[in-house]
Amino acid sequence: MYIALFSHFIPCGVYEAVYILDGLIKNESDVQPDTVHGDTHAQSTPAFGLAYLLGIKLMPRIRQLKKLVFFRPDKQTRYRHIDALFSESIDWSLISTHLPDMLRVALSIKAGKITPSALLRRLGTASRKNRLYFAFRELGRVVRTQFLLDYIGDVELRRTIHAATCKSEEFNQFTKWLFFGGEGVIAQNVRHEQRKVIKYNQLVANLVILHNVEAMTRVLKEIQAEGFVVDAAVLGGLAPYRVEHINRFGDYSLDLERQVPPMQFETILI
Repeated sequence: MYIALFSHFIPCGVYEAVYILDGLIKNESDVQPDTVHGDTHAQSTPAFGLAYLLGIKLMPRIRQLKKLVFFRPDKQTRYRHIDALFSESIDWSLISTHLPDMLRVALSIKAGKITPSALLRRLGTASRKNRLYFAFRELGRVVRTQFLLDYIGDVELRRTIHAATCKSEEFNQFTKWLFFGGEGVIAQNVRHEQRKVIKYNQLVANLVILHNVEAMTRVLKEIQAEGFVVDAAVLGGLAPYRVEHINRFGDYSLDLERQVPPMQFETILI
């Protein structure tokens, strides 16, 4: 729940919503999540529509919620307490007309013929000739409106989204701390070299996280053996993004005669 499974180097000035779905589609690990979080830039109506057809729950943290448009099912629908939230209505005929095309696109993505980012880049224009853009945008309006209603009505959902986004920000700070050479600046001006720097940095971060988790597990088991209770509340306040004990500078001497204890893989029983 803390390591990086996928990374993608994107150019400056591009909304992360274009690339945010690629990680789940290209993920080949045993862990197959179906929910993706992000900040405000991680959401757009076409992204919501595409994520829905791919079976992905797009749950971004929303800033300036009052500036977003809520869509009612039709112009005649009225609500007793929340009617003031809605200002426009959904064009269901547009969705039904282009639904077969949208499903074919989703199947192509599932088959690996095209990436979500490639499609969303093509859907980035509101040209009148791009009818598929309008169809995905209309479907996304439906999905996003439902999400926004859940977002403002469910405190636990907001806490979950906020916690997930903060975890991502903590990981970014953690990798930045480990990327101490050159003050975190990528000196190469070649795209594939830049990608390698990002991937190697995240690989080092994952290895340090593994080291931290193993050390924390060993200490927690020692605490349990002394009779202290290690419950979910205690574990919930811990994270493997610890750096105080890591020596980034100085001498690294190898003691090839030192006996290394086996790693602790067992789950801590609560």
